[in-house]
Amino acid sequence: MATHADLPPVPPTAAQGHQARHLLGVPADVVVDELEVLAMSRFAGTRWDVVPTDLPGVEVPVGRMANPGEPGVLRLSRHSTVTGPFAPQGRRLETGLPSGTAMVFDVVCPRERWDTPQRFGGDRDGLARAFPAGLPNREEERVVGWLVQAARRLGGSVRLDVAGTWDDIDGGRRAPGAGVVLTPDPGAAVDLTVYSDVWLDPQAAHRVLQAVHPRVVLATEGKPYQGPPQGIAERPLYPGEALDDDTRRELHARADDFDIAALQEPMVLDAYGLVTDLGVDGSITVEVEGEERLPLLLRDLPWARSGAVCYHVRWDAPDLVESQREFPQPALVVARKRAADMVGKLAAAIHRATGGEIADEGDFLLDPEDL
Repeated sequence: MATHADLPPVPPTAAQGHQARHLLGVPADVVVDELEVLAMSRFAGTRWDVVPTDLPGVEVPVGRMANPGEPGVLRLSRHSTVTGPFAPQGRRLETGLPSGTAMVFDVVCPRERWDTPQRFGGDRDGLARAFPAGLPNREEERVVGWLVQAARRLGGSVRLDVAGTWDDIDGGRRAPGAGVVLTPDPGAAVDLTVYSDVWLDPQAAHRVLQAVHPRVVLATEGKPYQGPPQGIAERPLYPGEALDDDTRRELHARADDFDIAALQEPMVLDAYGLVTDLGVDGSITVEVEGEERLPLLLRDLPWARSGAVCYHVRWDAPDLVESQREFPQPALVVARKRAADMVGKLAAAIHRATGGEIADEGDFLLDPEDL
C-alpha cells in the first residue's frame, strides 16, 4: 500500500470553464474506501473510473486500475468526479487546508449557483461565507452538501470554490472562486434515525425509552372530540348565504352522521411520537412512521425493499436560531453536547429493541457501538 509520502501532488488545473472545483482534505486515519462508501450512500451512480492502487481488490466492471503514481477517479454522477488521493502539498501550489490534512481529493462538478446571495435563514455549515455571491444549486448543491457532511464524518476539511485559484480558468474570463476553508464541527450533527422492519407500538416504545430517560412521554394524547359548536346549523356560514334553514340543518346532520361513523371505525395508527423534556437543554422528539424513501445503502436489503419503519430521534434546541449559527454561543454548544449524548442513548435503545440500521443526518450508516 502506498504511503502518504508516495502520493502525487495536487495538480494546479482540473476544472473547465463550466465546472466548479472543490478540495476535500482528510486526516491520516482515513482510508480511501471509507470515502467510497460515503459516496455510495448519497449518489446512486457511484463507481470507479480509475481504481487507486490502494484498492487492488476492487472489481472494475467499467473502469481500470491506476498506473503507478496515478490517482484514482471516483465518479459520483455523469458530470461529477472525485480524483485522488493526492498529497496535501500541491505542484506549485498550496492547498490551504489545515495542517492535519494527510490526503486531498479533488472534486469537479458543474458550476451551478443562485444569482443572489443568501440573506435569510441559518448557515450552520458556513456555506454563505464560502459562496458570497450565491449558493450552489442542483448538482453542485448536492455535491457540496455531501462534501461538507463527508468532511464532518471523517474529521476533515473542505476548501470550496477553488477553480481559477491556481490556473487561468475559462481563459481568464472568470474570476477565481472564494476558496474558503470549512472544517465542519462533528458536534453540530445531532439527529439520528433507526431504520427497521419492526414496529414498536406506542406503549412498547415508551417502555424502551423510559428505561433510558424517566421523562419520556407519549405525544399521542389529545382532547376528546366535542363535535361542532352548538347552534352552528342555525345561522348562515357567511352574510348572504343562499341556503335556507332546513337545507342547512340537513347538511349539518349528514356531516354529523359521517363524523360519528368515522369515530366508530377501528383506529389505525400509522405514526406517533414521544417527547423527552431536557429542561434548559431543550427536548428530544422521537417520531415513528413508515417510510419508503430510504438511504441508498439500505434499499437493496431484503427487509427494506418495500420500505421500513423509521424512528427519527431529533433534538429540539432551546434556541433554534442560535443552533443554526456557524459559531453558536458556548451555552448552546454545551446543551447540544448533552443532548447529543442522550440522542445516541435513545437511538441505541431503539436499535437494541428493533434491530435494523442507524443513520446520521447525512444518511451515512453508523455502527451502534460508536454511539
